[in-house]
Amino acid sequence: MDGTVLVADDDRTIRTVLTQALARAGCKVQATSSLTTLMRWVGEGLGDVVITDVMMPDGNGLEMLPKIAADRPDLPVIVISAQNTIMTTIKAAEAEAFDYLPKPFDLPDLMKRTAKALEVSRKRGGGRAMNVSPEPNELPLVGRSVPMQEVYKLVARVLNANLPVIVTGESGAGKSLVARVIHDMSDRRTQPFVVLTESAFGKSGALADVLAEAGQGTVLFEEISDLPDAYQMKAVHLMDAAGRNGPRFLATSQMELSQAMAQGKLRNDLFYRLDGAVLSLPSLRARVEDIGLLAEHFLSQSRATGAAHSFAPAALEALRHYSWPGNVRQLANTVERLALTARSGEISETEVGSALAAQPALAPSLGSLSDEKLAESVARHVKRYFDLHGDALPPPGLYARILREMELPLIEIALDATGGNQAKCADLLGLNRNTLRKKITDLDISVTRRRKLM
Repeated sequence: MDGTVLVADDDRTIRTVLTQALARAGCKVQATSSLTTLMRWVGEGLGDVVITDVMMPDGNGLEMLPKIAADRPDLPVIVISAQNTIMTTIKAAEAEAFDYLPKPFDLPDLMKRTAKALEVSRKRGGGRAMNVSPEPNELPLVGRSVPMQEVYKLVARVLNANLPVIVTGESGAGKSLVARVIHDMSDRRTQPFVVLTESAFGKSGALADVLAEAGQGTVLFEEISDLPDAYQMKAVHLMDAAGRNGPRFLATSQMELSQAMAQGKLRNDLFYRLDGAVLSLPSLRARVEDIGLLAEHFLSQSRATGAAHSFAPAALEALRHYSWPGNVRQLANTVERLALTARSGEISETEVGSALAAQPALAPSLGSLSDEKLAESVARHVKRYFDLHGDALPPPGLYARILREMELPLIEIALDATGGNQAKCADLLGLNRNTLRKKITDLDISVTRRRKLM
């Protein structure tokens, strides 16, 4: 790489790591913990690429993007942030940052993106429009896991795209919530948001009335593949009547629409009208690391109604080890009940256990286990992950990421099956015991469980 990179981050370790890595790659580096200093450098014409954190002691890195674009429209800016929320991702996209990476980031990945930014910087000649929306700092999408970061990126990409969006996922995963966020953060936010469920279709009058109510806003078809054929026909006619200046159409479905069409649950003509962007929400089981964050979020909402409680560490661990067949909705309801019934200011592991004992566990389908080989199941999930990105490729580092996703549950289940005996677990897995110990540490298998193992 060849060029000068300006680095702004209040974490000295990150500044040191980036400075050393970029210098070894052949770049000149100027690093600072101050946005004021960064903006002075930019104003002086220094740097070919900027790498900046969001939350800095003297300001917000995202708020600097419009001024950087005005002063140096040819200067690519890569945003890195530990504030891994949907708002951060959307604001970075709206401000047209060159790239956005959530912390902790993969250093080789950041280096590749920096190299690409340097190449673009050499070739770029035109300006870039900036439009940071003055939106609230919080939205009800919570999660910092890799699957949710991918969801945030896709939401940011489709916000103002003039094409239908299909949100798929299990019941309770938050499909309707994501659809609402897409509307509320888009250019149509001041227009109506009309939800058409099966009951709403039964009550709705003429198509002209629905279109008049929606205006140039958004129409959401909830659980589109569950609608009777007659209502699906109405949806087809509604989309045809809308024209180019009508509302935008979103839909939710527990099934992939192509699968629903193949099974005769979705009309072909409706499928082809809705076949735009597809956004698949992960189940709560696929983002276990978000369970504690979500539980604390729902508990904070309960505190607003007078229930002042916190979770004991062991209680959060118990929540993480439940399968949550009802996904986020089930977790929200469980936390609400715990907040109201807890005997003290701290919700205990015993109270969580009692609450979960009365709820269903996720039972695997014996038929699916016998009919589908493990390799076929993995292939299906990998293909779906690629499909999530449309025409773009997933972020670099996919091989290691997928191996980790497979390795973590394998070791945890093996540890459970052997009662936490590391010697038996290592023998079962065919690993050296020291190798197993290292993997337990590297994969950050829970402290509570590690204590039980020692």
